Amino acid sequence: QVQLVESGGGLVQAGGSLRLSCAASARTFSSYTMGWFRHAPGKEREFVAAISWSGGSTYYADSVKGRFTISRVNAKNTVYLQMNSLKPEDTAVYYCAARIWGITTNMSGEYDYWGQGTQVTVSS
Repeated sequence: QVQLVESGGGLVQAGGSLRLSCAASARTFSSYTMGWFRHAPGKEREFVAAISWSGGSTYYADSVKGRFTISRVNAKNTVYLQMNSLKPEDTAVYYCAARIWGITTNMSGEYDYWGQGTQVTVSS
């Protein structure tokens, strides 16, 4: 069983920045593809970004490309999501997810474990 714990959410004004963290319990974290998704009220869950086990490959949704950066530090079992130039439409609960086998993907069904989520609210 892999436990994922997100942190770093909060309230920020439009144009501001936040950095989300996701700490994993697994000793084999360094072999997992990791992803970030978000879920806003009244909308379907949406892919945000993903990163390969080595960090050498990243993948972003068009809506966040150029504003968000996903990274990881395997020695700390942690993946990050740096969010800059935030917009009110970025308001959502953000979830990290782990994919035990496979490359980066935007398909939520391909991820095996999920965190509990952290709320991000961007005011206009």
